[in-house]
Amino acid sequence: MPPATVVRRIGWSLAGALLLLPAIAMQFSTEVNWGPGDFLAAAALLGATGAALEIIAALPRRQWRRRGTLLALAVLLVIWAELAVGIVGPG
Repeated sequence: MPPATVVRRIGWSLAGALLLLPAIAMQFSTEVNWGPGDFLAAAALLGATGAALEIIAALPRRQWRRRGTLLALAVLLVIWAELAVGIVGPG
């Protein structure tokens, strides 16, 4: 397999693993309490970020790819943090 394919598989596997972590944590702790909407929002956020990174990887110039990747990851972290503390989102 070409190295790019391996990196893509690792990236998508990491996104899936991030979705599994709260489900596993809910089995051992009452402090983690995600509902179906939480998992749907996380899946949409990780999926959109993954799709953005796929598009960014196709950019012709290396400098654009680097900046685009940093921007996409920064947006992911900011939105995730805001959802975690309840700044945006339902109720």
